[in-house]
Amino acid sequence: MRAVRLADRALAAVRARSQSARSEPRSEAEWRQRGDGTSLRSVPDYKRILAFLRRWGWLLGLLLALAACALLPIPGYVVIAPGRGDPLIPVLLGPQMRLEPPFARPGDEVRLHVTDRTPWTHVLLAVNGVPVYPETWEAGLGGQWTWTFRLVLPTGPSEIVFYHSCDTGCRERGRMMLGEPPPPSFALLPTKLGLVFPNPGRDWHGRSGWAVEVTYVQRAQEPGWGIDDLAAKVYAHRAKGLRVLVRVDYDYNQSIPPRGDHLALAEYLDYLARLARDDRLREVYGYIIGSSYNGLDQNALAPDRPVTPEWYARMFNGYGEPVHHTDNAVQAVRAENPQVRILVGPVRPWNTDQDGTHKYPVDAPWLNYMNTLVRYVNEAARAKAAAGIPFAVPDGFAVQAPGRPDAPELGGRGEAEPQTDLPRPEWNGAQAGFRVYQEWLDIINGYPSTRGLPVYITSANTFIPAVGVPPAQNYPRGWLSAALAVVENEPQIQALCWFLDDLPGDTQWENFSLTRRRGRLVDAAEEFEELLKR
Repeated sequence: MRAVRLADRALAAVRARSQSARSEPRSEAEWRQRGDGTSLRSVPDYKRILAFLRRWGWLLGLLLALAACALLPIPGYVVIAPGRGDPLIPVLLGPQMRLEPPFARPGDEVRLHVTDRTPWTHVLLAVNGVPVYPETWEAGLGGQWTWTFRLVLPTGPSEIVFYHSCDTGCRERGRMMLGEPPPPSFALLPTKLGLVFPNPGRDWHGRSGWAVEVTYVQRAQEPGWGIDDLAAKVYAHRAKGLRVLVRVDYDYNQSIPPRGDHLALAEYLDYLARLARDDRLREVYGYIIGSSYNGLDQNALAPDRPVTPEWYARMFNGYGEPVHHTDNAVQAVRAENPQVRILVGPVRPWNTDQDGTHKYPVDAPWLNYMNTLVRYVNEAARAKAAAGIPFAVPDGFAVQAPGRPDAPELGGRGEAEPQTDLPRPEWNGAQAGFRVYQEWLDIINGYPSTRGLPVYITSANTFIPAVGVPPAQNYPRGWLSAALAVVENEPQIQALCWFLDDLPGDTQWENFSLTRRRGRLVDAAEEFEELLKR
């Protein structure tokens, strides 16, 4: 309608100018002499053209704008090319996105043709976050390339995004919105509660919680653990308002590249850079660098070269290397995405496989390991800062804090375990349960570069590996409520994530899953729901 009104105005202006032209003098004497004494008929042709453009250029511009509106590839749909300021530029320069048939309904199989002037490689579509790969591609006339994708139109509003260069981290080229946009959502209420592997169908009852996902460098193309599936999960979690933490492991049972393996380290850093560069993952809250690497079971590829505190700090922010070297996790990620957070991965408590050189006041191997690691990370950050290289510090720490509800000190009141100190004489007074988090905080706050940094409990439940009793057997109703009450009184702790919610196709974790509700986990699942509804 707006285009019709503009056309009516243009025609009216033309008629007005025509009428005015009729009243102009027509005699030769009137036409012959110009202000500069030259004859009108002696004016060169190019000057006549310039005069015409000055007089009628506004009308030509209007007609071009109307023609551009007609070039929109699908009636009622908009294609947006990122990084452009002029609203006509995306339409005129592409990419052009066209549905076949153009007026399909949800559930129909369609083809989407994407035409652009650049022969992009490694392209894909994301349809509401789910990847779709091209069926065919061809070069056309005028230096244009067209990719054809086959897909089924989803129900409801659909966001279709065209990406290229996905072998090194997908870059967005254009997007199309189909259907009516969803109504504006109300503000979600934040909560510290979160889940590892959240069930995508879970109702969060208007709360903005936490999701923890995992990806493996050596499984980047595999279903479930690869980068495409990760991107789809992140999209779904963000659509629910969750903040997403992604743990990056090198391989199954090898959380961090083996000590001294610089080729494996280069692979790990390349993958981190790819994740940070990928536009599909731009809303990831933070990356967790490994987990449980102090245990020999997470050093399976090279058990004779386990990940020491020195090697972890070298990998994390360059400890022991020349300060101008950038081959470390912090600088690899920040070079691609300065906004995303980089977290030190959790040390496993009560594991005695490795110790640390710098002893913590409570002399226990896992605490010494953590203390040594944080000391080296602090030293590396301070050395780089002294050389004028900022931002080499972590953005926080992920930690593990399992509960021990069967501890004899509790007298059968396992639900009170998160609020109860459980020091063990055989560990020189080290905490034996959930309150190990206090020792993690004390170590983190003992060094200038890490003091006060946010802490995220990314693995909590009632399973102690040395005891071997899963939560489906030993969960006491009220434990999760007590743990959350403790965490809510610790401003430095940002998240309390239950391990885990749901991992389809993997029966190993059935007795930990809130979704499957086996045994006493029905109490944990109901309690989690109640806490969200508070």
